[in-house]
Amino acid sequence: MHIEIQPGVRLFVDIEGAGLVPDGRSLREKPTLILIHGGPGFDHTGFRPFFSRFADQFQIVYYDQRGHGRSSPRPLDEMRLDVFADDVVRLCDALGVQRPIVLGQSFGGFVAQRYLARHPAHASKVVLSSTSHHFGLPRKVECFGRLGGPAAAQATRDFWEHPGPDTWAAYEQHCRHLYNTQPKNPDAGGWMIFKPEILFEHTRTELPGMDLRPGLVHVQCPVLVMVGDEDPVTPPEDAAEIAAAIPSRWLAGFKRFPGVGHGAWRDDPEAAEAVLRRFFTT
Repeated sequence: MHIEIQPGVRLFVDIEGAGLVPDGRSLREKPTLILIHGGPGFDHTGFRPFFSRFADQFQIVYYDQRGHGRSSPRPLDEMRLDVFADDVVRLCDALGVQRPIVLGQSFGGFVAQRYLARHPAHASKVVLSSTSHHFGLPRKVECFGRLGGPAAAQATRDFWEHPGPDTWAAYEQHCRHLYNTQPKNPDAGGWMIFKPEILFEHTRTELPGMDLRPGLVHVQCPVLVMVGDEDPVTPPEDAAEIAAAIPSRWLAGFKRFPGVGHGAWRDDPEAAEAVLRRFFTT
């Protein structure tokens, strides 16, 4: 379905699980889990099918961010973190959702960090998964070089410094298969709608000077930070610095997954589910 959150701004939204479920003689309202996808330029399908397992406890809201995927096209100058962060609130207002649990993966974690800064009391809980607070190019180059050799290191530097179709093609060839330690679902590539122009726009504009840590001092809800030890694009050192920037009273956990890359549930779904369920239900 499509939900209008502002005049002319329509987001593709897919909802899994009933919000009200029979519980004896009454109906019980399940909490809402909102998933913010990575990219930029990708869509919500990276969360499927893993997060379906949480529909027993939550109503799950998948959506394609503004201008992404199946959402309505928007001008590139709207592709900014402040806009994406405010869209989380706009989407909740349109759906009548209060106090959601919010999970941001990768670039979605950038958005979730800005959301925490701009709307610190809006969520009931937030998960920052496989994400960074800054550009961190030297770490990326080192990690990809360690995993893929000089060609991967060079492709990393070339793309992130000069984003465009040619450098992305080399990055796809030498680096993208290094994101995870387990084989990808061979069908999942056909689910994704990729808009590279949004990726290039963000990498040219906001990413080089980005530092999201100052906004984290405003956090007013429990936050879980999770990362794979073998994640080359959002390395565990970045996650540790994010965790250190969150006020201690609100840091619910910092979980590193051994032998895991980008998106813990992709490489160790059982361990990721256990950590997430524990955080969601305590």
